[in-house]
Amino acid sequence: MRAKAASINRPEGTAEGGSRTFSVAGHVLSAPKPAPGLYVVATPIGNLGDVTLRALETLAGVDIIACEDTRITRRLTERYGITAVLKPYHEHNAALARPKILERLAQGESIALVSDAGTPLISDPGFKLVREVSAAGHRVIALPGPSSVLNALSVAALPTDRFFFEGFLPPKQTARRARISELSRIDATLVLFESGTRVQDSLRDLAEAMGMRLAAICREMTKLHEDVRRAPVAELARSADTLETRGEFVLVIGPPAADAQTMTKDAVDELLRSSLQRDSLKDAVAHAVELSGRPRREIYARALALAKEIPAKGEHGRE
Repeated sequence: MRAKAASINRPEGTAEGGSRTFSVAGHVLSAPKPAPGLYVVATPIGNLGDVTLRALETLAGVDIIACEDTRITRRLTERYGITAVLKPYHEHNAALARPKILERLAQGESIALVSDAGTPLISDPGFKLVREVSAAGHRVIALPGPSSVLNALSVAALPTDRFFFEGFLPPKQTARRARISELSRIDATLVLFESGTRVQDSLRDLAEAMGMRLAAICREMTKLHEDVRRAPVAELARSADTLETRGEFVLVIGPPAADAQTMTKDAVDELLRSSLQRDSLKDAVAHAVELSGRPRREIYARALALAKEIPAKGEHGRE
């Protein structure tokens, strides 16, 4: 297909960076130039074998590939013998890069948008580009494929009928705890991203609010050292010091217990009074958190207040 009027001259059927071909298992395949538009292409989250043939054909056929980090995307293009030109598009240059991309689209070019890993627009600035491209009347075509969010949900062994994707928690503890308190009230499985430098602190803060909810830590998915740990949040937090912090993390936390949705504060008080008469403060709090779904700090503060109203165990003949 002949490109429409362009500001650059090159042989017909040839991408800006070279021939429109790609290689799979030693076979060189041709890639026709896609129709003009922006192609949002999902790329592997780790294992470079997790790429679709349609994605390879599109990446080889477009005029340019807009990517977060050209060094990372080049590993993929070199693996499959793709010689397309790579142009950086990331949060630091997006405001300057978007008008140039829009200009090229207006000239009839086809452009692919990729992130460093997975499906673009998930926790990256791509949505602003898609918004402006569609507003300008150009086609936006999505090529589905790998997603760390869906991959983590697939292996977490937690309910997937309804989930809430949060992305990254705030880096500062005060803001992080406040946000976790809000998330704890959502009746759905939660999916969070976290960096290796903060994952241990985040797990401890999550345990304060969601201690007994089942969860999974998914690290380095699809890579050589993939690791998935499944346990209640409190247990994962207790073993956080043994966690290998190198790599990419996705945290998946199951929804609150079904009976936690209707437990009022009066019901929590009744539960705590009963538990404190036979159990330690720690065990009573853990039991109430599990059944109520309320934040652990709230339950703990209430248990401390109620414990002062309840006679000591020794007064009931128990030691």
